[in-house]
Amino acid sequence: MLVGHDLTYALQATQNWVSDLAWRLRWHDRERAFLALIATLHALRDCLGRDEAVYMGAQLPALLRGFYYESWHPGRRAIARNRNSFLNRIHDGVHRDPAVDPEEVARSVLGQLADRLSAAEIEEAKAATPRVLHDLWPD
Repeated sequence: MLVGHDLTYALQATQNWVSDLAWRLRWHDRERAFLALIATLHALRDCLGRDEAVYMGAQLPALLRGFYYESWHPGRRAIARNRNSFLNRIHDGVHRDPAVDPEEVARSVLGQLADRLSAAEIEEAKAATPRVLHDLWPD
């Protein structure tokens, strides 16, 4: 059954991303890692222009791509006015959990993207983000 195989693959790919992030953050709570991943992807998506956000979404596994686009309004761009507003957006996504360092989460997710996407794709994504966020990306 092709649909069953596709669904299994989509679930496994998303679980791999969540497990990788949990490992990077040294967390055992995969649900919290999932929330952190989605919160960071949403924060990143919302500070990109429409075309850049679509291009970034296209690089994600199918199921994760669906979560990435959840609640997105392409005509509205929420530019991070400063680093703190970007990090607060991530912290809000994990329900302001005091055990979560949103900067560590941001660096880990951006590092995860850098490990999974081509160098050219990462350079384009980094260039499309506000300058105040550039130091969160890996070198």
